[in-house]
Amino acid sequence: MPINRIAIGGPGEVSQPDALKAALAEFCSMLIFVFAGEGSGMAFSKLTNDGSTTPSGLIAAALAHAFALFVAVSVGANISGGHVNPAVTFGAILGGNITIVRGILYWIAQLLGSVVACLLLKFATGGMQTSAFSLSADVNAWNALVFEIVMTFGLVYTVYATAVDPRRGNLGIIAPIAIGFIVGANILAGGAFDGASMNPAVSFGPAVVSWSWANHWVYWVGPFIGAAIAAVVYDGIFIGQGTHEQLPIADY
Repeated sequence: MPINRIAIGGPGEVSQPDALKAALAEFCSMLIFVFAGEGSGMAFSKLTNDGSTTPSGLIAAALAHAFALFVAVSVGANISGGHVNPAVTFGAILGGNITIVRGILYWIAQLLGSVVACLLLKFATGGMQTSAFSLSADVNAWNALVFEIVMTFGLVYTVYATAVDPRRGNLGIIAPIAIGFIVGANILAGGAFDGASMNPAVSFGPAVVSWSWANHWVYWVGPFIGAAIAAVVYDGIFIGQGTHEQLPIADY
């Protein structure tokens, strides 16, 4: 992956209408995703007297996040590319598909969207706690880091294959479904161990609202490493210099 593909962008990009619209789209998509995903966990916990860690709770979380992400990516795809994840945005930056300046706008919007969603959930549920991501008793931070790296690698690799690759053809139509499916599958694989975040913004909102920061660094470092590996592998090997072309913002 040639380093010259990474574009910084100019300060004027911050005030461009299309960049601001794209950031707003990321805010709305993240709000939709976190409200549905986190809200489903809170609802299941209420209905089962805090039984969200049961097998049925894990399946419910996987389905809720898969469905919600499918919608969140779909509704944002034509405006911002439907990243809905700072790690996905980081992978897009490394591939030269968006500028660093626009990426920072996306990150701010994504984090704000997650925080607002959790605040709305807390208000709407009469003060129920939005649970911050945490590790299970038999998992340490380094175990969880590996989980987050591998799961986010799978997510961003899927994004590149179905939404970024210039040769994707009609495969791009199913990109939101594929992205939702891989997140749901990863929650089934890692949810019982570290919550299976794969998304720093999804972890950030509940942590802010509940003010719980134990091992929070794992949910940033792991996804960013996984995203970087996926971007380098797919863009550097499978897209390559010969087939790479700058994509419009709607396609990342």
